[in-house]
Amino acid sequence: MSELKVYSDQQPGSVLEYCSNPADIAASLKIAGVRFEQWQAGAAVKAGDDSDKVLAVYDSDVQRLVADEGYQTVDVISLNASNPDKEALRNKFLSEHTHTEDEVRFFVDGQGLFSLHIDGKVYEVLCQKGDLISVPANTPHWFDMGPKPSLVAIRFFNNQEGWVAHYTGSDIAEHYSRLEN
Repeated sequence: MSELKVYSDQQPGSVLEYCSNPADIAASLKIAGVRFEQWQAGAAVKAGDDSDKVLAVYDSDVQRLVADEGYQTVDVISLNASNPDKEALRNKFLSEHTHTEDEVRFFVDGQGLFSLHIDGKVYEVLCQKGDLISVPANTPHWFDMGPKPSLVAIRFFNNQEGWVAHYTGSDIAEHYSRLEN
């Protein structure tokens, strides 16, 4: 089940808002300038399926988003607990950073925890299968795939180089939730 928890960036232990209804999550995130949607698959897709199959199943949604936002590159990432680099990959995303473009992820399978630092608040968004999140360019955030990652995601990019992070140097991410799967 997808969840949103909102905290003050000065009080990590005190939840200001909680919701698990997708429409409520989308409405709360929209106020913060973040896109959140849920997509339905036309066929079953699971971890291990090849990229072409994943993209074909979600083709109409992918094409709609590419047309709406002008994304130049779309790919599929698949990570599981047997990946020998899972700890290094997890650590790469756990520090607060920004990007010069939107960070857009659609969770085909599995889950991940996005934490967004916006206007004095931290929005923790537990994304699950079927969730799309678009973190606006230059928004400080971090991501946790957990110690035993299990996810397949479609990624959308405007930058041909793909994922390029600019770390803020802040330790704020150390004070908030981690995904323990």
